[in-house]
Formats: sequence, C-alpha cells, structure tokens
Amino acid sequence: MNYRFSLFVVFTICSIIVMAQPPKGIKWNTESTGYYAQEGGEIVFYELPSFNKKTIVTKSQLTIKETGKPLTVRNFFFSNNEQLLLIYTNSKKVWRYDTKGDYWLLNLKTNTLRQLGKSLPSSSLMFTKIAPNNQQVAYVSNQNIYVENIETTKIVQLTKDGGGKIINGTFDWAYEEEFGCRDGFRWSNDSKSIAYWQINATNIKYFLMMNNTDSIYSFNQPVEYPKVGESPSACRVGIVNIDNAKTTWMNVPGDQQQHYITRMEFTPNQNQLIIQQLNRKQNESRLMLLNTLNGDAKTIFSESDNAWIDIKSRWNDDNPAGWEFIENGKSFLWVSEKDGWRHIYKISIDGKNESLLTKGNYDIASIEAIDDKNGFVYFSASPENATQKYLYRVSINNESKAELLSPKDQKGTHSYQVSPNGMFAQHRFSNYKTTPISEWISLPNHAIIKESKQKATIQNNSNIEYITITTEDKVTMDAWVIKPTNFDSTKKYPVVFYVYTEPGATTVSDSYGNPNSFLYAGDMAADGYIHISIDGRGTPSLKGAAWRKSIYKKVGILNIDDQAKAAKEVLKWKYVDANRVAVWGWSGGGSTTLNLLFKYPEIYKTGIAVAPVTNRLTYDNIYEERYMGLPQENKNDYVQASAITHAKGLKGNLLIVHGTGDDNVHYQNTEMLINELVKQGKQFQMMSYPNRTHSISEGAGTSMHLVTLCTNYLKQYCPSGGK
Repeated sequence: MNYRFSLFVVFTICSIIVMAQPPKGIKWNTESTGYYAQEGGEIVFYELPSFNKKTIVTKSQLTIKETGKPLTVRNFFFSNNEQLLLIYTNSKKVWRYDTKGDYWLLNLKTNTLRQLGKSLPSSSLMFTKIAPNNQQVAYVSNQNIYVENIETTKIVQLTKDGGGKIINGTFDWAYEEEFGCRDGFRWSNDSKSIAYWQINATNIKYFLMMNNTDSIYSFNQPVEYPKVGESPSACRVGIVNIDNAKTTWMNVPGDQQQHYITRMEFTPNQNQLIIQQLNRKQNESRLMLLNTLNGDAKTIFSESDNAWIDIKSRWNDDNPAGWEFIENGKSFLWVSEKDGWRHIYKISIDGKNESLLTKGNYDIASIEAIDDKNGFVYFSASPENATQKYLYRVSINNESKAELLSPKDQKGTHSYQVSPNGMFAQHRFSNYKTTPISEWISLPNHAIIKESKQKATIQNNSNIEYITITTEDKVTMDAWVIKPTNFDSTKKYPVVFYVYTEPGATTVSDSYGNPNSFLYAGDMAADGYIHISIDGRGTPSLKGAAWRKSIYKKVGILNIDDQAKAAKEVLKWKYVDANRVAVWGWSGGGSTTLNLLFKYPEIYKTGIAVAPVTNRLTYDNIYEERYMGLPQENKNDYVQASAITHAKGLKGNLLIVHGTGDDNVHYQNTEMLINELVKQGKQFQMMSYPNRTHSISEGAGTSMHLVTLCTNYLKQYCPSGGK
C-alpha cells in the first residue's frame, strides 16, 4: 500500500511536500567531475573536489522577454552534450507529485529561450526529454505523446487515441501509486523512435468522490480506481516512429489485463527493448527482450515466489526508471530475493550467465552507484542491525567480499548520493542521539572534502532507547522507547504505541528524529507519556525475505498479533500503567490501530485511527493482491484481516479521522465502519476533513487543527503523568 509514507516521514513536520518529478537528487555533469545546482534563480556548477563555483545560467538568461520576469525554476535537465537546458516551471500536482507543468528550452550556444508546446494547454506537459541527438524533444500532454523539432519548432502529435481512459506515455492511478511508474516513454538510442506504455483503463470503474465545498452545487470527482479483485488496466508497449507516427506494438505474451509491465528500457542494442513483466498475483517475474522491428518477445530470465516479488521502486526512491547495464551492455545488474535475501546479481544480456555479487546472509537496501569503468557497484546495507544503514561496494568482475566504506565508528544511519563514477558523494549521517551531519566525501577512502556546516551534537542524556522485544512466540522485534522527562521508575506512566506494521514501511530507524510524536502538540515526554513504536514481522526490515513475507495473506492478522504480544511484554514493565494504554497510527497504521482496539480491548484502552483501511476489499488491486492474493480464491483472509469484521469488540475510546477527498484510502472506509459501529451499538468520535486528501494537509490551519484534535483526545482519554 503506497499510502505508507504519508504517515511517518512526511508528517514529522505536520505538512506534505509536493515533490517535483523524478529524477530527483544531485544533478551530476556528464563526466561526474561536479554537479549543477539552482541558487538564487541561477544555475551554477560546482567542480569537485575543489568546489569552485561557476555560474552557468544567469537570471537574465532565464528572463522571459515578453514579461520581463525570470522563470521560477521547479526543476531543470541538461541535454547529454550539456548545451541545451530544459526548465520546468508552473507545475501542478498529479496525485502525489507535481509532474505536469510548462517547459522552456534554453540554448546555451545561441542564448535563446523559448517555451515548448506553446500551442498546448498551459501546465499540461509531462516528462519532457531531449532526444539523444539533441535535435528534438518529446513530451506527454493530455495522455498523448508529442515530438517537437528544436530548430524548426514544428510539433507533431505521435499518438492520437489518448485521453479519457486511454493513457499514452504515462500511467493510471494504481500504477503510479503502487509501482512508482510515472514517466511512461523512452527515446531510442538513434533518436528515430520512442517506446511507450499504453494503459487502457476502459474496463476500470470510476470511484466517485463527492466535492461539497468548492461550489454551491456539489459535484463528483471520478478516479479510475481498480478495487481489489477487479482486473487491472490493460497494458501494452509500443514503438512509435518519429517520421511517420506509426506505432509497432510489441508481442508481449499473455493477457494484457492480467499482467503488469513494471519496467521498460532500450538496451544498448539499437533494435531491442528489455522489459519486466509480472503476472497479476505478482509472484512470477519475467525479463524479456523485445525486437523493436517486429515486436517479437524472448524471455531471458524468470523467477517465482511463494509470496510476492518486489520491484525496483521498493529500493530506489519509488522510481523504477532505468536499467543497470554494465560491460557495454553485455550484462546488467539485477536485484532478487530468490535465495532468501535481497541480493545483487550480474546477468548476461542473453540470460545464460548469472553470478551472485553480494554473498552472505544479509539484505541490500539499495544500489547507490555503478562504476562500470573500474568494476564496482556501491550499495547500502546493514548486515548486523536492521535499524541502521551503511555504504558498501563489491567487485562486479570477480568474486570478493563486500567492502564496508562507511566509518566503523559511526553507528547509525548513513545515506549517500554517489557520483556515477563512484569518486564523490554527498554523505549524511545521524543516529537517534546524534544530530545530522551533511558533508562531501571522496570514495572509496571516505575522506571528507567539504565538512558539514553543522557540527554533530551527541545528546548523551537522551531519554530515547532502542531495544528489542521478544514475545512469547520467540519473535524478536526492534523498537524505540521514549521515556518521560524526569522519569521515576517508582511511578506508573501511560504508554502510547505508534503503529504502522504493514509491508509499506518501517517505523524504527536508528536516525535522528525517527522517534517522534508528530500527531502531538507539545512534548509527550515532558507531559509524562511513554511513547513506543515496534517493527514486527511483515515490515520491510533488512531481516531477510522470510521476515518480510511471513505476512503473506495475513496482513491485518499476523502483524496485529505481533503488536499485541509485544505490548503484553511492555505491560510487564513495572512503571507502565495498564489502565492507560493508547495506540495511534495513520493509513496502514490507522488500520492497525482499529484491529488492535477491536481484537485486544484488554490491552488497548484508547485509539486514534487516521485515514484507515477498515475493509480490505475497498483498497486497490495491486497492493492488496500482492500481499493477500486474489479475493476470488481466499476471500475469508480478507474478511478476517478487515477491522470492520471485529468492530463489535470495541470497548475503549475511539477517534476516527479521515479526509473526504482521499483518493487513496477512500472515505468510504470510514463510512462503512461507522455503519458497523452504529449497528453494534458502539459509541465513538470522529472528524471528517472536507476534500482533504490522504495527507489531510490541504487548507489553511488543517495540520495544526489535526494535531490539536489528536492531542486533546489523547489527554482526555489517556491522561498523562506518573502516578
């Protein structure tokens, strides 16, 4: 459920940040000798390791002649020869990201600036890309693909059937939400054609959300939303010729409405595409080479799993784009859990040769960079502590043990943005009691070339503890605990459990600010609460595939039992007041909150559930079928996993919060639960936020209102302080 990240990371600051379209991160130059950045309305270049700064584009160069005003740069992209610059501006949000806007092209040779797609509607261009030959640009507008000649400014519409439920060059709601797929077309290496996805949502029903506040008369907002059990949108891949706008469809085997194509790129071979195809249950994966001339498909690699197979976006910042080709396209890197751990493999382009690069009983977290020239792949992992993360590298060309590059004396969470040649990186480090540092380093020696502006401060008197909790079932789980300020072990304190528990995210990371109370106005510790979060089985911890996939067909069951049994261990602590136990969570955490409150009323006395899935049959098919199977085959698992099934068990205090404009976890969930609670004669409280999305962040005062609401409810029904 990609509703995962709206709860913990984003709401640490009680607001949601609209992200610009991928690729995000540092913009390295072609030689990886430095990087570009936007500063003060200008584009500058920093040379490494000296950090000498050079202004590449001035504000005057970005000034529109007609208005005399400079462009507001939302994002920028250089051509491969670094002589053309795309400026992305006037952007608008599409679901989670602002992937739609205006693009301007600055020719650095002629110093000319002009708007692209000027005849098309304002703020309608998506994923604009300069062709490899630097003579054309392509973009999507209103679900069709266009190409524009840079010299003549002539615009040609390459697809004409897009619009409505036919989507060319981008994706529907479910693909974007659950696979991270947004940019849906690729230039060929010779700039003569474009490969693109076509999503046909004709058979996908609209889910109608009611808008009662933006006009005197209410209106519906339709979303193509395939509920669990419904077939997904049909998907196919085509190659459109730039000269004649003719599309050749690839002959990918199988029913287009019973499979997913989650990745697609041109190979270095001029007439070849490579794709990843998943079956509908997402437990069979096939890599295929597609002949772009006749559409023929050849499977070169396949794997299956008793549960599910994760895809690249799960360990690559929610972005599945790109393919990790090495050795001049003769091989590529692939990530698989087929031996029980998430490992990196090298596979020949014909699929005949395969070698495991990251040997050992540990998971990689993500691939950070590939230095093909020198034969190294850089990756993040944490073999000894799943709450931490470190940088390693391993040889691509010979069997060798992975080499730790992060400093051994810095225990905690390291993150890196590594240059493509593996020479430099921006490094960030913190742990739960060490404030973050951000510095520049050289690799592989990890030598500092530019120190952090802020020195790390170690808070030795921190009242945060990282512990493990072992249940009666001998399951050991990571947890953080924040004890009250001026803690007195002779007193009894209320305890508040922060929960998520589903496959989308962990809540326990050894990083500064990870333990927090983002739904609380004030200081929970100072007010006398014990605050706890626990990562049980099924969360995506770096503990092996068996840990993560034990939840298969048991979401809402296994994770709930783990939390409750861990809570029983916590209640054994002599300073915990068993009569003042609360639980709260957002989205998947809201679902967990409800299940815990309903199924274990003897433990949990108060609960706050924000934007919860109350009936698992209401959520989207990609997420639910991945982790729960097809409801046509095991519907009872869905029923037993749904909080609404257990609503009759409510004995404590419940607050439900939901935005009526939530396109992700529909407000329908809360209304269904209300009906069941009323039927069962259960009293509760609720707050609906009109037209707010899953983030419940839109509108003046919303975030503070939500935090105040949750704080007041907690204080009223789970009073603070030691007794």
